[in-house]
Amino acid sequence: MKKQTRRKLSRDEDTIRPEYDFSKGVRGKHAARYAEGTNVVVLEADVAREFRTTEQVNETLRAVSKLLEQHRKRPRRKTA
Repeated sequence: MKKQTRRKLSRDEDTIRPEYDFSKGVRGKHAARYAEGTNVVVLEADVAREFRTTEQVNETLRAVSKLLEQHRKRPRRKTA
């Protein structure tokens, strides 16, 4: 059995099938509306090694947020 190899496409070579017609498409038509609903945060490499999933990051940030909220609500002690 002969091994099939994928040929490399040149940068200018058209890879879109003829049945797809994007001639009336508008680039970025929904980009602004999409961006309003997203909040992308890029983690530093050392942080990303500790938190592998979105769930882990969100769980930790919620816990920290609760601690901060409790700290803000706590009455300050008067010093003499």
